Amino acid sequence: MSTFPRARRSQQGYDIEQVEDFLEDARRAYATDARAATAIDSSTIRRTSFSMQKGGYSPAHVDAALERLEEAFARREHERGILEHGEEEWYAKVRERALETLGRLRKPAGDRFRRVSRISRGYRVAEVDRFTDRIAAYLEDGPDMTAREVRTVQFDAQFGGYDEDEVDALLDTVVSLMLAVR
Repeated sequence: MSTFPRARRSQQGYDIEQVEDFLEDARRAYATDARAATAIDSSTIRRTSFSMQKGGYSPAHVDAALERLEEAFARREHERGILEHGEEEWYAKVRERALETLGRLRKPAGDRFRRVSRISRGYRVAEVDRFTDRIAAYLEDGPDMTAREVRTVQFDAQFGGYDEDEVDALLDTVVSLMLAVR
């Protein structure tokens, strides 16, 4: 019996063996003492990717399970942080990270991230700036935004655009902040 529904034989899905191996590692990590740091944490889960294979696991089903798994690990990290540092210090650290992130987002539009060369493609600057304006509003206690929105946002490419790795790192930080205060 399969853990997840499979894509049709002619369609691409996630590599079954990779998914199963990762889930087994995650189960072992989650089964350890909640106060102990493990090799797998919410951030590891968020950055996990799998090769594709015909007839592999349905990406939508695996991605949904990874979101739930990430949130479970984030809850444990939150609880461990409060146990280790106390509630006041934990939230102070989260606020500090949020203010650092907000500082970057307050830079002028077009200058928030490093740009790739004019002959290379990066994320479309105007799209990233619009989305990061929404993140800044969220961090300043503005409108609601979900971790899923940040996790799944996609930007078009443009020559001379923003460096993708730098933008992705900031988005990862924002998801981490959102999960830290749930």
